[in-house]
Amino acid sequence: MNYSPNAAFESKEQIKLMQEKKLQETVAYLNERSPFYRELFTQAKFNVKGIKTIEDLSVIPVTVKEDLQQRNNDFLCVPANKIIEYSSTSGTLGSPVNIALTENDLERLTYNEYLSFLSAEGTPDDICQLMLTLDRQFMAGMAYYAGLRKLGAGIIRLGPGVPSLQWETIQRLKPTAIVAVPSFILKLVQFANEHKIDINASTVKKAICIGENIRNTDFTLNTLGKRITEAWNIKLFSTYASTEMQTAFTECIECRGGHLQPELLIVELLDEMNKPVAAGHPGEVTITTLGVEGMPLLRYKTGDICVYDDAPCSCGRNTLRLSPVVGRKKQMIKFKGTTLYPPSIFDLLNEMEEVRDFVAEVYSNDIGMDEVMLHLLPVDNTKESDLKIRSYLQARLRVSPHIQYVSKEDMQKIQFPEGSRKAIKFIDRRN
Repeated sequence: MNYSPNAAFESKEQIKLMQEKKLQETVAYLNERSPFYRELFTQAKFNVKGIKTIEDLSVIPVTVKEDLQQRNNDFLCVPANKIIEYSSTSGTLGSPVNIALTENDLERLTYNEYLSFLSAEGTPDDICQLMLTLDRQFMAGMAYYAGLRKLGAGIIRLGPGVPSLQWETIQRLKPTAIVAVPSFILKLVQFANEHKIDINASTVKKAICIGENIRNTDFTLNTLGKRITEAWNIKLFSTYASTEMQTAFTECIECRGGHLQPELLIVELLDEMNKPVAAGHPGEVTITTLGVEGMPLLRYKTGDICVYDDAPCSCGRNTLRLSPVVGRKKQMIKFKGTTLYPPSIFDLLNEMEEVRDFVAEVYSNDIGMDEVMLHLLPVDNTKESDLKIRSYLQARLRVSPHIQYVSKEDMQKIQFPEGSRKAIKFIDRRN
């Protein structure tokens, strides 16, 4: 496959022309090979050959997660014997979706993460410790491993959890970078403090953060990011990705949003009426994959709400940059007249010294309204601590969620139900 690591550095005009050429190829490919999209095109009654520009995308109906869940096999564009790898989504908002990849798709995925590491100042001299799941059909673990191989960096495949083993490996093999969930990085900091490990004497100088926000929408560090960097002098790079898009948005050294990889993806941010929003305004991330062979997606609404910045970045890239995820469209909570998104609740709980860990749960009451229950692992289970926690949440959220204090063992059971490959922080039990 012909990809250019310099595509993001081209002019906006050149990037648009390149994307439009790839868009035309993608639409023609889907019309020829995808049962789902061929049917969608027929029902929409438009001329496939008329799709020539980015602006022409607006005439194509959007695709949503339910389409993938209900008609998963109809998205497949190749025979079964061309499929090399099966990945799946985590099923956070419903049943998991299978994503089938061909040999070309694996090469594309490798290139995607190679670009991500380049964006995060990665070099062949790096040694990177992977603190994430590398099995159970998890695409990210496989992608990071393949991207590091293409970069030529050293790789330590340690997997998630077990702070003691992570630190023993850091001290023995001396990695320069880690890939991890931010809340787990904070646990590494806490373990180091408890066991008198001088974290700033370690060889680790940067962390590629996955799965959780470390920044606010103005790109300043949020509470989780601040707590990590105040204790550990490392550079944090935020990422945003999904299994369906088979692509990642990764920050550059300027840390002003995750850069679009323009040869791999077209991204739109849409409002409730599927109209584009302006820069700086929240919209649902909607993607069109470029160069995917097995299961390409066209105008697929991810459910993630972000804002974007399309001003040129001082790093030299001229691509759109995405903010951290503001929230999931389906996770929006209307609680006692107040609109809440789980990330805003997580930020508040991460700020609180009285709380070690948490899970937020939302459910419907007997009249169909949203209720919020916070399962909290407190530092001290005292009346004084309880009063501080409740008062702080009331002051910041303007509403009072229900609170249930749990033990460390019970928290582990809630966060890691049978079959879960990553910690669950939000449970939606609404009707």
